[in-house]
Amino acid sequence: MAPSVAGNNKKPAVPGTPLIKVTKANRVEKSLPAAADAESVHHVDPATRANPAKPNLLTEDVKLHHLSPYLGTEVSGVQLSKLSKEGLDELALFVAERKLVIFRDQDLKDVNFEAQIELTKHFGVPHIHPVPMSVPRYPEIFSLYKVSNRPNVASYLSQGRINYLSWHSDVSYEKQPAGTTFFYVLDGPEVGGDTLFLSTVEAYERLSPAFKKLLVGLKAVHTSAPFEKVSSMPGAAKLRRDPVATEHPIIRVHPVTGEKSIYVNATFTSHIVGFKKEESDALLNFLYDHIGKGADFHVRATYRPGTVVVWDNRVTAHTVVADYDKNIRRHHIRLTPQAEKPIPATEV
Repeated sequence: MAPSVAGNNKKPAVPGTPLIKVTKANRVEKSLPAAADAESVHHVDPATRANPAKPNLLTEDVKLHHLSPYLGTEVSGVQLSKLSKEGLDELALFVAERKLVIFRDQDLKDVNFEAQIELTKHFGVPHIHPVPMSVPRYPEIFSLYKVSNRPNVASYLSQGRINYLSWHSDVSYEKQPAGTTFFYVLDGPEVGGDTLFLSTVEAYERLSPAFKKLLVGLKAVHTSAPFEKVSSMPGAAKLRRDPVATEHPIIRVHPVTGEKSIYVNATFTSHIVGFKKEESDALLNFLYDHIGKGADFHVRATYRPGTVVVWDNRVTAHTVVADYDKNIRRHHIRLTPQAEKPIPATEV
């Protein structure tokens, strides 16, 4: 069973004591098969089966609080671990529509890992991360752990920068990147350590018709090469597999809602196919700047014991906010089902 969230986190955590230990033995495990290494897997989005009225999810006892017109809804009165298959289908549709949904007072952390993996499989093939940071014997359970000044993935990827914001869409370098994603807290600071989310759909909508026309049809390369830097961390193990690089459309279409979104991010996107370096850098840097500065289509997800955050990686980008006392433990779990190959937009 996953341990419960600490009730009081005012005292600094003892360095090196994650609530779920990612042991050295686990980090040097044999290379594991990942969906990304295989041929494309047929994916059927569960939202296509959902009743649009969502009677199994949004019952009369459920309360909703919308954070923004563009994305983000806080939900109370739903227990994710108790949803039926029909309810999970409706959850997929609700998350696709609202893009980010925050559930409070959840028991997911106390459900066994096998059940959590089965939940993930309802939404797609569970992703196995190339960085060996999973729970022992459960490579599908990605454990994000930070305490004191011990370096981690986020701090290594943001070295030498003024701030630690690192906007990205999870595992966008895969042939079939992440879709509906689950993220829950085991332990964290009372203040800070939140996650910023933005709507890449609204970011697209803000562009002029002429600029949209320029982007539609272009492809960019996404690569996992930045994780090679992570593998150089003190005590870090070798990556599970060699870096991969994949071409994806810069403007993709959601398979259920039909919405178009900008699909590039400064963490994993390396260049635009067919452009010279200066041309590629200029266009990508404009898009990164546009996305990162669009505070009017950003929201901030806060955590407290029992919080589960669910978002659709196809229509959002996110970044951790490292604004908390570095002696406080921050420990989260991510369940990342892979979805379809990105569908390219063919018209504005």
